[in-house]
Amino acid sequence: MIEEKPNKKEKKGKQKGSEKKMFVRTFAIALVIVMVIATPLFARVGEVLEMTPGDPDGPVLGDTVNFAELIPTDSPFFDAFVNTNRVNILLLGVDKHNLTDLIMLASFDIDNGFLDIISIPRDTFYYRPGFVGDAHHKINAAYNRNPVNSALAVSQTLMNIPINYYVSLSFQGVVNIIDSMGGVWIDVPIHMRYSDPFDTPPLHINIPAGYQLLDGQTSVHFLRFRSFPDQDLGRIRSQQQFMQAAVRQSLGMDLPNIIRTAFEEINSDITIREALYLSTRMIGMSSENIRTHTMPIARVDTFVHPDRQGIIDLLTEIYSMEIVDYSEMKYYGTKGEMGSETYGD
Repeated sequence: MIEEKPNKKEKKGKQKGSEKKMFVRTFAIALVIVMVIATPLFARVGEVLEMTPGDPDGPVLGDTVNFAELIPTDSPFFDAFVNTNRVNILLLGVDKHNLTDLIMLASFDIDNGFLDIISIPRDTFYYRPGFVGDAHHKINAAYNRNPVNSALAVSQTLMNIPINYYVSLSFQGVVNIIDSMGGVWIDVPIHMRYSDPFDTPPLHINIPAGYQLLDGQTSVHFLRFRSFPDQDLGRIRSQQQFMQAAVRQSLGMDLPNIIRTAFEEINSDITIREALYLSTRMIGMSSENIRTHTMPIARVDTFVHPDRQGIIDLLTEIYSMEIVDYSEMKYYGTKGEMGSETYGD
């Protein structure tokens, strides 16, 4: 249990830059501590370093897809995608219907110390040949019980950007991890009220506005709420807010218990060795080098339609390239040959 309520005035007084800096630093430090504490729990250090959280028989992106081969050689991003020393990690929150309610791509520039996090709205249009019905052509449906499918969908939506690893987590996993932490203190921006009697089980969200302690189940309700004026974009802001608060507050708690729970709930193909290396490179990163983005949007109807020029501009900025004019490019999108291969059930 959390014994002492954090000072609300101090929290509200922080600036956005310092919050982002604290978030990444805390994440990196927590990951280092997790690895150091977890190591003695196993028999041999060498085995631990090559372990991955979750299902040991889960898919490995590098063994399943060669993303470099998916990048057209005449793409203006080819050299940047292939030769830049970056690690791109896909973060997925999976609901009980095997749909991804949370989709983020974290891109870490190892050499220059930049971290960019791109949020992808779950209703983003993603064409899937052979599937009929609007619901099947939203990017959250691409998962199909296999994170490789989501990785391909996100890659193709973002101009075939390569993805090195994935981290997936179910909502029940969120419940268990947050409960093992004793809850998360967070400032709920509005009174969140929503009911869906047709969900299984029926979903009823009722979280008053204000600074409060959320247990695991209420945290899931907070993450799933989308009745904002801008719908998915509002939910993306809430998800980013929650991630910052949860990681920051995880330090100083019963880390061995949190570690045990996380290892049971998270599925990933990143080894402990690689995670430890990346986390040590993140420590000390300045706030100016930490950037969060939402996928540029052209318009919203039944779907969220990606803005191709906006995506090109965003990736040009992230990869520090010269400006690329979309009008002079061939179409590298999701409709057509790409996205036709599906892994899993």
